[in-house]
Amino acid sequence: MSESDPPVVLIVEDEPDVAETYKLWLEGEYEVRMAQNGDEGLELLDGSVDVVLLDRMMPGLSGDEVLSRIRERELDCRVAMVTAVEPDFDILEMGFDAYLSKPIRSEQLHETVTNLLDRSEYDSMLQEYYALVEKRATLEATKSGAELAENDQYEELDDEIEEMRDGLSDTLGGIEDDDDFIATLRGLSNGEEN
Repeated sequence: MSESDPPVVLIVEDEPDVAETYKLWLEGEYEVRMAQNGDEGLELLDGSVDVVLLDRMMPGLSGDEVLSRIRERELDCRVAMVTAVEPDFDILEMGFDAYLSKPIRSEQLHETVTNLLDRSEYDSMLQEYYALVEKRATLEATKSGAELAENDQYEELDDEIEEMRDGLSDTLGGIEDDDDFIATLRGLSNGEEN
């Protein structure tokens, strides 16, 4: 993405009315591409795409499969799953950056795209941290405390987030909470010294 070109958002959605609504919300601020299925989405995906809004349940190639292929290509784009599928612990294995449950509002979509574009500016450490925190937040929003407590993968995710924050906190001279942690990493990503 150059400074003069608008960011490119690829919408992969099999419901035309939904895809058109997202396009209307985003066009003007972004260059918007639309695909009606996974195969078409992969055809339109190239190095100029900054954000992919990916429906999880589509006929043919599913959103999960499209996401795997996007990550195999090692493209530097952020992916938001936009779906009516209730998230389950299987999302822990998926390489998305954000998870939006339908129906979504215009403000929510804009905020997600903006956040994902901001994350693209950070280094891989912060992107990984954000992705893990996003998964934890998604599960915490949809699962009961008992379900979370009984799931080993969730516990491993929580431990991984804490270890990452603690290790970096020690390295960076003591950071007490998520806001400080993220602010410090942003500063490092922008070339500021701690």
